[in-house]
Amino acid sequence: MKISEDADLRGGCTCGAVRYRIMRKPMFVHCCHCRWCQRETGTAFALNALVETSELSVLEGNPKTVLTPSNSGKGQKIVRCPDCEIALWSHYSGAGDKLAFVRVGTLDNPDQLPPDIHIFTASKQPWVVLPPDMPAVEEYYSARTYWPAESLERRKALAGKD
Repeated sequence: MKISEDADLRGGCTCGAVRYRIMRKPMFVHCCHCRWCQRETGTAFALNALVETSELSVLEGNPKTVLTPSNSGKGQKIVRCPDCEIALWSHYSGAGDKLAFVRVGTLDNPDQLPPDIHIFTASKQPWVVLPPDMPAVEEYYSARTYWPAESLERRKALAGKD
């Protein structure tokens, strides 16, 4: 499914105390099947839309940031509603606070952002069946191989590299 640059990507927590908007089409959408994501979400995978934090706007509420362990050992920051504690997005140590991994399931219309790739499929639940035409990798991957050119340019700009 293609999403337009001007799509209305709004979302929020379960109790409604926090509302947010993604102001630009995400760079890429991961469906992560690693055991860490399974544990953190309490389900089979995490679906995250990668977007510059500067393109993410809090419309209502004051989300809180919770530092949690991660598989890398460097930790991650999970941004949550302070009331219902639903995870809205994360910041991983690799990109720091500049890049947000927005939990697609917290969008008002999550069907607008299907995954671009399935990652860490070596640890996916055996009953999860992936579409045969969908990119999937056993561990992580090279963005240069899978990301569109525009997204690679945005990532480069985010990192401050020429």
